[in-house]
Amino acid sequence: MADTADITVAYGDGIGPEIMDATLRILAEARAKLNIETIEVGEAYYKRGVTTGIPPSAWDTLRRTKVLLKAPITTPQGGGYKSLNVTMRKTLGLYANIRPTKSYHPFVKGLHAAMDLVIVRENEEDLYSGIEYQQTADAYHAVKLITHTGSERIIRYAFEYAIKNGRKKVTCMSKDNIMKISDGAFHRIFNEVGEEYPELQKEHYIIDIGAARIASHPEKFDVIVTENLYGDIISDIAAEVCGSVGLAGSSNVGEEFAMFEAIHGSAPDIAGQNIANPSGLLNGAIMMLVHLGQFETANLIQNAWLKTIEDGIHTADIYHAASSKEKVGTKEFAEAVVAHLGEEPYRFKKAEYGAKASNASAETEARSKRIVSIPTAKRVLKGVDVYLGLQNDSVEHLGDAILPLVGEQAKLTLISSKGLKIWPDAEATGSNTDHVRCRFMATAEALPSDYTGGLLQRLSAAGLDVLKMEHLFNFDGKEGYSLSAGE
Repeated sequence: MADTADITVAYGDGIGPEIMDATLRILAEARAKLNIETIEVGEAYYKRGVTTGIPPSAWDTLRRTKVLLKAPITTPQGGGYKSLNVTMRKTLGLYANIRPTKSYHPFVKGLHAAMDLVIVRENEEDLYSGIEYQQTADAYHAVKLITHTGSERIIRYAFEYAIKNGRKKVTCMSKDNIMKISDGAFHRIFNEVGEEYPELQKEHYIIDIGAARIASHPEKFDVIVTENLYGDIISDIAAEVCGSVGLAGSSNVGEEFAMFEAIHGSAPDIAGQNIANPSGLLNGAIMMLVHLGQFETANLIQNAWLKTIEDGIHTADIYHAASSKEKVGTKEFAEAVVAHLGEEPYRFKKAEYGAKASNASAETEARSKRIVSIPTAKRVLKGVDVYLGLQNDSVEHLGDAILPLVGEQAKLTLISSKGLKIWPDAEATGSNTDHVRCRFMATAEALPSDYTGGLLQRLSAAGLDVLKMEHLFNFDGKEGYSLSAGE
C-alpha cells in the first residue's frame, strides 16, 4: 500500500483554476493519499516582471515535494518571457515527456477508432537547447544538440514503459537519412538498447513518413520514442487526428522530479464560464497517481471517468448529438465522475495499473536501473571548419585570398554554402548568401592543436570576416563530421 505523498499544485491561468478544482474534487472523493501544497506561478508573476513566471519560493516547494500537478499557464507573447514548462523541464531534469493518445470511439468523435499509442519524447536536448546565433546579416544558426547519454536514457525509458504497461512494440523516429551523425546516433542507440528487450517488437521510421502514418494509420503504433522537436510535432498530430486533445494528460519525468498536466492551453476566452473539460488534467493526475504507486486509486478514477464518457455525459468540446446524452459543465462533469466511482466501463478496457509491474522479473528490474554512462573514444583532430562572412567578394577571389594563409600543416579542401561545395571545381560558381564555410584538413595523421589559433590570427590579419570555428574529429577512426554535398 502506497504511503501518503506530498505534492505541489499550481492552479494556473485561464481555465486552470476551474479544471484544477474539478480534478482535486475527484481526487479527494477517491481518497487519494496526498498532502497538497499550493504555489502561484504563471501570468501573475510574468506581469510582476518575473520573466520565468515562477518565484523563488515556488522552487523551494517543488524541491521539497518533487511532484507537481499543474494546470495550464498563460505565457505573454514577446517581451523576453520564458516558457514556464521549458524552464521547469530543464531546471528539474524532466528528461522524459510521456503523452498517451487514445481514441474513445464511438463516444467521442475522432478519425481513427483503433488509435491507442504513447509518445515518449526526449525533453531536454535537440533544438530545444535554445542555442541560436545570428552570424551575418543573412545567416542564422541554431544548434541541434544530441548526446549519447540523453538518447540512451530516453530510449531505455520507452522500452521500460512498454514493459510495465503491457505494450508490445516500440518505434523509433528520426531523420538519419539526412542528419547522419546526430539522428544517426539516436537510431543506432535505439538498435543497441533494443537488443536488451527481445520480448518487444522494434522498428524505425524516418520522421516524415512516420508522422504521415500517425495521421493515416495510427493503429499501427504502440509506443513511439523520438527526439524533442519531432516529439512535439507528432504529439500534436496524434492529438488532432484522435479528436480528443481536451482529454489527454501528459507527464514530464526525471530522476528525482515529475510534473503532470493537460496537454492543452489555458483557453482564457472561455475562463470562468464553467464549460471547460477537466479530463486532460484529470488524466494527468491519474498518471501522477501511477507515478506515486497509488495504483488502486488510479484504477478507481480512470474506470469512473471511462464509465462517465461511455454514459454520454460530455462537456461541450466533445458533445455530439449522435453519441452524447447530456451536455454538462466543468463542475457537473466532475460530479458525474464522482458518482461513478466504484463502477467499471462496459465497452472500454478497464484500467489495471500496477498489474504488469507486479510481475516484473529480476532481469527487467536490472535493466531499468542500468546506469547510463558517458562513452569513451580515441579522439583525433583531423581538421577545422572556419565560417566566414562573404564581403562582396566572389568565391574564387576568397579561395585565392585564403590559400597563402593555410600553411604546411593543412590544406584548404573546399568552400561550401548551405552544405553545398562551391569551391573548387563545382558547378555552383557563386553563393546566394554572405555566409560560407571553409574546410581545412590536416596533411599528416592529425592536426596540431596549436594550428587553429595561428590560422585564425592569419585569417583575421588578412581582413577576412571570421565568424566561428568548428573542430573536425575522428572518434576511434570514424569521422565525427559530415561531408558537404559535392565533396
